This record gives sequence, C-alpha cells and structure tokens, in this order.
Amino acid sequence: MDRQVTIYTTPTCGYCREAKSFLTELGVQYKEIDVSADQEAAVDIVRRTNQYSVPVIDVGGTLVIGFDRSRLEKLLHIA
Repeated sequence: MDRQVTIYTTPTCGYCREAKSFLTELGVQYKEIDVSADQEAAVDIVRRTNQYSVPVIDVGGTLVIGFDRSRLEKLLHIA
C-alpha cells in the first residue's frame, strides 16, 4: 500500500481506537494527529470536512469521516 494514511483523533474517541486497531491489523502504517493537542490541525480538518467529529482518516487525499470499515477497505484495496 503506497498511499499515505493520516488519522485525526482525540484520546477519548472509541471509534478512533477501533480505526487505529483496524489499520494496525492490516499492517497499514499511518500518521496520527491528535486534534485535541494540535489546534492548527483541528481547524484545518474542520475547514476541509465541515465536521467537528473524529476520526477523520485521510487515505491518499480522500477523506473518510468516521470509522467506515468497508470504505477504508476499498480505498486501501483490501476488499
């Protein structure tokens, strides 16, 4: 998998933990950005999505809002 994956999270987000576990199980390397600690990233992701929720997962420039396993599998060419 050569697409860069970035996951925007917060420490208290259960779906964020599930998404990170899912990516780890698949062997997908990802960059995690904690938007509760990075105000600039928080503003940027809200600007890009018009959403205030996490996780937001960026797979090669395509944004997935929430933990949508089937969409992630398609983007990662797993399914």
